[in-house]
Amino acid sequence: MRAVAYQAPLPIDDPQSLIDVVLPRPVPTGRDLLVEVRAISVNPVDTKVRRRAGPAKGEAFKVLGWDAAGVVVETGPEAQLFKPGDEVWYAGAIDRPGANAEFHLVDERIVGRKPVSLDYPAAAALPLTTITAWEALFDRLEVRRPIPGAASAVLIIGGGGGVGSIAIQLAHTLCDLTVIATASRPVTRAWCQELGADHVLDHAGGLADQVAGLGLGAPGHVFSTTHTDSHLAEIVKLIAPQGKLALIDDPASLDVAALKAKSLSLHWEAMFARSLYQTADMQAQHTLLNTVADLVDQGRIRTTLTEVFGTINADNLRRAHAQIEGGATRGKIVLAGF
Repeated sequence: MRAVAYQAPLPIDDPQSLIDVVLPRPVPTGRDLLVEVRAISVNPVDTKVRRRAGPAKGEAFKVLGWDAAGVVVETGPEAQLFKPGDEVWYAGAIDRPGANAEFHLVDERIVGRKPVSLDYPAAAALPLTTITAWEALFDRLEVRRPIPGAASAVLIIGGGGGVGSIAIQLAHTLCDLTVIATASRPVTRAWCQELGADHVLDHAGGLADQVAGLGLGAPGHVFSTTHTDSHLAEIVKLIAPQGKLALIDDPASLDVAALKAKSLSLHWEAMFARSLYQTADMQAQHTLLNTVADLVDQGRIRTTLTEVFGTINADNLRRAHAQIEGGATRGKIVLAGF
């Protein structure tokens, strides 16, 4: 089968950083599905892994890719949730080969049915960011549970990115909350408003003063998707006492002592945790993706696809990685077909 892979961590401007290869077609076992991949999207995690990790011991190549939409072609002997011919979407597992390949193995417990109203590229834009945003908002922050004395509002820092784009929609659609997003460019500010943000602030300025200027009071929930270390002081100023902060990025250090005075709680969201540790509630991601598929088909959630970079090959994936590393992406970049 055709795939895009690499043999050693390299900067994205090196032609060997991602290369076209031919690999054996995998065989499903246990609860695995073998999916014929029709479209994939690219996430910051792809670039982080490419820069840091080489192939597993005994393997010549490492395949990335943690967002896919496709068709089930085979199932393992213990699979119960899907059958050949089913259209699916999923984000996969960080400790297994990725989806930048014609055929991909994935545990059915982290797979959902593809929304019938979306084509494969539009569907591929959503799974990883949707799982991340859903778990951060509802499992970690528990945004539906009010913080005593806090404003009925959630602040989403980095609203123009992939995770922020779906987090705005989920909070707007499923919660009785004022949704405050941040964005620093006119195009991303307009994007956040289009997705349902009630207010859009500039995270390049003083966030605490901007939030206070809205006249809503102090929000009890903050979801930081990017540059949390540089925003932390402002977050501590603006959040209500006993509030909750969730983050998904990887700051080199974080002064959590600053959270003590307000008795703030800190929640790190890692959407791969359930599959990586085979948690007892691993199948929650199957349920989550099916729920969101229903919301999409009802017209309540839209795809965050903004750019299609062509077919799935090394040249196009290198271009996508370079754009993400440049930090100016709005929504999601997708590749479709081989």
